[in-house]
Amino acid sequence: MINKFVRSMAEAMNGIKDNSTVLLAGFGDVGTPNALLDGLIEQGATNLTIVANAGGRARSPDHPARGLPRLIELGRVKKLICSFVRAQSIAGEAVRDGRMEVEVVPQGTLAERIRAAGAGVPAFFTPTGADTLVAEGREAREYDGRTCILERALPGDVALVEAWMADRWGNLTYRDSGRNFNPVMAMAGKLTIVQTHHVCDLGHLPANEIVTPGIFVDRVLHVEAGDPKLPE
Repeated sequence: MINKFVRSMAEAMNGIKDNSTVLLAGFGDVGTPNALLDGLIEQGATNLTIVANAGGRARSPDHPARGLPRLIELGRVKKLICSFVRAQSIAGEAVRDGRMEVEVVPQGTLAERIRAAGAGVPAFFTPTGADTLVAEGREAREYDGRTCILERALPGDVALVEAWMADRWGNLTYRDSGRNFNPVMAMAGKLTIVQTHHVCDLGHLPANEIVTPGIFVDRVLHVEAGDPKLPE
């Protein structure tokens, strides 16, 4: 019987290695698997390359670092690949101090690089970033009169994903804007680990509402609504 649910955070995080590339879904706090991030911090893997939409909020004395900023603060991230880093943030400080490398990628290109990895497409050409600093060192070609640059797919050793509902086969649905990067990252991870708000019986999810089929999912951890590790 297929059952992808795990019983503990330790089981969910088992086997994540140092030097892994980790795809971290979410947009701000929306759709971000904060419980799994806390689990990764506890698990101890280091020298990580993190792929995320952004580097986290600005530093605030009123709010201690958590999630990705906390992972960076602990010195566990060697490289961040993202679309935006705030100057006054833990990530921004780490880059300025030379403690972390950053690769800034246009947001749409970032999403497409991840989607391409999940679809088995090794690379693609896009006009985004042509004739800018983004194009430095990239192969360029002209298509229909527009200069396009080569972008490579961006797979992950691990993908950390948040779902709204899951069944034991790992079929997933998302709620509203919580969908964001979650589906493409779920497809692009060699090991896809999911935290879900809700659990349902097999067959409860209509086929046309399943966004991520269970074939892309390896482990699911139920983090109940109201858990302090979940954003409000």
